[in-house]
Amino acid sequence: MLAIRMQRNGRSHYPTYRIVVQEAQRHPLSGRVVAEVGNYNPQTKALTLDKEAVEKYLKNGAQPSSRVAFILKKNGVKLPKWVKLAPEKKVAAKHADKLRKNQPKEEAPVEATEAPAEEKTEE
Repeated sequence: MLAIRMQRNGRSHYPTYRIVVQEAQRHPLSGRVVAEVGNYNPQTKALTLDKEAVEKYLKNGAQPSSRVAFILKKNGVKLPKWVKLAPEKKVAAKHADKLRKNQPKEEAPVEATEAPAEEKTEE
């Protein structure tokens, strides 16, 4: 079975990825690649993709990884119905009651609303 996955290239702390078609049992770094169908740079979000080749491999049963499927869908490649996309993550705070926005608002200190009456001086 074939897999469409990302193969890391680039230097340390500056990754770039090749989008490759590879046998699913092989490790991504093994070097045994059936076809290279694109490149992706996560810093600049630059993507080069051979859409015809990707669609050909998808049509023949190649399974994209979850990240590759997300990138393909975002760039207009029609995915087969059997491809499952990862669900969107819902981020929830661990201690939501401790957040400042969830604290009850403190009432402003009550100042003397009445001004002190001026003393009248007798002449």
